[in-house]
Amino acid sequence: MSLLKVAVVGVGALGRHHARILAGIEGVSLIAVADTNPDQGQAIAEQNGCRWVSDYRELFEEAEAVSLAVPTQAHLAVASEFLSREIPVLVEKPIACNLQEAEELVRIAEAHDTLLQIGHVERFNPATQAAFERCSNPRFIRSERVSPYTFRSTDIGVIHDLLIHDIDLVLSVVNSQVRNVEAFGVSVMGENEDAVQARLRFQNGCIADLTASRICPSAKRTMQIWGTSGCVNVDFTSREVTSYQPSETLLYGTPPLERARKTGANLEALKQDVFGTFLKVDSPKVSSADALTAELTSFVDAIRSNSEPLVGGAQAIEAMQVAEQVLEAVNRHEWEGSQQGAIGPFIQFPAEERRMAG
Repeated sequence: MSLLKVAVVGVGALGRHHARILAGIEGVSLIAVADTNPDQGQAIAEQNGCRWVSDYRELFEEAEAVSLAVPTQAHLAVASEFLSREIPVLVEKPIACNLQEAEELVRIAEAHDTLLQIGHVERFNPATQAAFERCSNPRFIRSERVSPYTFRSTDIGVIHDLLIHDIDLVLSVVNSQVRNVEAFGVSVMGENEDAVQARLRFQNGCIADLTASRICPSAKRTMQIWGTSGCVNVDFTSREVTSYQPSETLLYGTPPLERARKTGANLEALKQDVFGTFLKVDSPKVSSADALTAELTSFVDAIRSNSEPLVGGAQAIEAMQVAEQVLEAVNRHEWEGSQQGAIGPFIQFPAEERRMAG
C-alpha cells in the first residue's frame, strides 16, 4: 500500500496537533505544513519531519489530501481550491462562517465528486459513543459547553465556535426535524455573541436546552440525556458516563412511595435505596482513545475506502442551518418584551434612546 501524501494548512493552536497526529498515522506521509507565520510553520515542520511552505498553493501538485485549520473566514476560499482539484479535504468546524458559504463549499465538493469531512471532533469522543448507546431515543437533552475566553476564533461568535458541537451531537442522536428555535445571548468582549442559551424543539417532541459560553472562569463540557427508560450523564472532558435506569424492583415491586407511607417506614433506608435498589446505576469504562486521532484516522480511511465520512457536508449543513436559526433568534431577542427596549446580543436600544443616552 502506497503512502497517502497529506498536508496541513494552518498550524496554529489546533493545526499543530493535526500535523503531529498525521505524521504518526500508519500509511500516511505528512509532506508539508503551510502557514503564513514563518517561525510557527518552520517549527512545526521540523518537529514532524516535513517541509514548510508559506503559500498553500504550492501543495496543489503534490498533496493527495489536506487538513485545514485556518481561520473560519478562510474556509471557503482555501478548501474550494483543493476540492476543485479533486483533493480530499478535512475542514475544522464550523464548515464556514455562514450557511451560504457552507452550502457553496458542499456544492463544490459534490461537483468534483471529492471527499469533504468536517471536524466535529466530539462525534469521535468515546464518551459520546458510550452515552448515545445508552439513550438512543432521547426526549430531553441538556448540554453545557463553557470555557474561558481564549482570544482565538474571534472571527466567529460562540454559536459557531462552541455551540455548534452540541447542535451537531443533538442532531445526530435525535431522529427528527427541528420544529422551533428559541434563544438569547450577549456579547461581552465586543464583536460577536459570547454567551448563548438556546432551546430546540423537535417534531417528535424532544426538547434540547443548550448552553454555551466562552466567558466562563472555568471549562466544562457536559450533557444530560433523558429517554423513556432513564437518563445518561456524560462529561466529555473527563469521559465519565453514568446512566440511570429503573430496576426490576421499581418496575415490578412495591412502589417506593407506597413503602414510604406504611406505618413505621424507615425513610432514611429508603433514601439510600433510591440509587442502586430502585434505580440501576451504570458507569461504564470509557476508552481513553484520542478523539482527534480517531477523526483524522477516519478521514484517511474514508479516502482509502472511497466511503462517506462520519461527518460530511450534509451533516455540517444541517448543523449550520440550526446554528443560523439560533443566531437569528439571538439577534431578535427583546430583552424587555418589546421593540421599544434592548434588542439582540449587543443590548441595542432604539435610536431615540441611544441619542438620549449619548
